Amino acid sequence: MPEKFQKILVIKLRAIGDVILATPVLDNLAAAFPRAVLDFLTEPASAPIVQHHPALNEVIVLDRRAWAQLPRFARLRASFAFMQKLRDKKYDVVFDLFGNPRSALLTYFSHAPVRVGYKFRVRRLAYNHLVVPRGDRVHEVDFNLDALRSLDIPIVTKKLRVEYTGETHEEIAKWWREQKLDEAKPVVGLNASGGWYTKRWPLASFAQLGDRLARDCGATIILLWGSREEQRDANEIARQMQAPARLAPPTDLAQGGALLARLHLLVSNDSGPMHLAAAMKTRVVGIYGPTRPELQGPWGEGHHVVFKAGLHCLGCNGVTCKIKTHDCMQQLEVEEVLQAAKVCLQNAGLTAVQRA
Repeated sequence: MPEKFQKILVIKLRAIGDVILATPVLDNLAAAFPRAVLDFLTEPASAPIVQHHPALNEVIVLDRRAWAQLPRFARLRASFAFMQKLRDKKYDVVFDLFGNPRSALLTYFSHAPVRVGYKFRVRRLAYNHLVVPRGDRVHEVDFNLDALRSLDIPIVTKKLRVEYTGETHEEIAKWWREQKLDEAKPVVGLNASGGWYTKRWPLASFAQLGDRLARDCGATIILLWGSREEQRDANEIARQMQAPARLAPPTDLAQGGALLARLHLLVSNDSGPMHLAAAMKTRVVGIYGPTRPELQGPWGEGHHVVFKAGLHCLGCNGVTCKIKTHDCMQQLEVEEVLQAAKVCLQNAGLTAVQRA
């Protein structure tokens, strides 16, 4: 294991869930190199995930959208200036955990003596220390940690770590008190969002699930949302439900994490909020179809995943449905998800009570 690393950069540009699943890399680097300066490079949407990580010296933000507003030559100048900024920091080692053409170029032009990246096509030329990718065989947490293993850096933890300020938690605590929630009863969040439409369980199914959780378990239902489209979806779920449901308040990413931390359970499509809930130690029921839970499932103890077994196309990883029917989501029954939710609540000491 190299002892000379004094300045380290980790690159994971996006997305929110992927950055969360990279956080164990930071704690392991901090344990191996306690005196080193450790920085993290990401894009604006994901920056709050690592903003308060205690191992980090600096979060460097690559704002491509701001560059897109510039004239062509100004964009080029901004790009070269950014790469020069990285070069001037004189990193001893750069770990590119993202592995797309942009992150590979940033790694190469950092001029770090040790540039670690995955053996992907032409991008491999940007690195001088190659990692054999196992993304089709291991969970993404271990995929990220393989970059450290390749340098014989010890893996002492695999725990996710997302930290927020006390002020952020108090803002959510204030909303929670205003709702007068009875915490003797389960408080369950439903998250219908998902980056691809293929990952989204029908809104009507979420509404039926919310009603069953309220009836069978006495649960209070909170409908989560982030964008305006997600807010419309949450409102539609509430409209279809017979039981009352609360819409979550408007939140930024940090406030959303603090809210997720207070839930007894989150039922969610495969998405950033699902991984954030797991990082905040909230139990999760993850709904899967085109993605594979053994590779991208909720990380940690006490979680469950559900999927429509028997479909030949499960795990297709498609952003569109190749068979045009979206069977993996359309055929997944409410009862299957409900039973997984009940098990999670029972394991958390919140016994599901069947009501008439």
